[in-house]
Amino acid sequence: MKRMPKTIETLLADQGAQAVLAYLNARVPHRYTGIYKIRSDLVTSLYLHDKQGELIPENIAIVPFEASICPFVLRDGWFRTDDSSADERFATHPGRDYTISYHGVPLLNPAGAVAGTLCHFNFTAVPLPDDEFELLHRAALSLQVKLAGVLG
Repeated sequence: MKRMPKTIETLLADQGAQAVLAYLNARVPHRYTGIYKIRSDLVTSLYLHDKQGELIPENIAIVPFEASICPFVLRDGWFRTDDSSADERFATHPGRDYTISYHGVPLLNPAGAVAGTLCHFNFTAVPLPDDEFELLHRAALSLQVKLAGVLG
């Protein structure tokens, strides 16, 4: 795997996770880039960047686990869909008509279990280039170390 771009390493060390999310989000068409923690029945936002700079709605800050896309990330180790409304994997998913575009990777806790996700998402269909998905994965590796205490 390629090395993390110096920009992300520097942002994480100097300005923290929120600055990394802003950097990642500026590179993609998705409105949101977030770090979510998986709890038993809920997925909660630890950090969330909104490209439009608006207050984060409660319905995306805290999401019931089964209505979230986290089960797909847990099952597959990552998850990508440009358009969930046309994706058969979402045929019966409760969030099918809400989060349309989702690209996410796991965040592991110090014990190596999936404890959260790093993701780009949008309410309309947008693609994510492969190199940006790879960057998201590499950023997750650094973020999970920085957030180890929170991801527990």
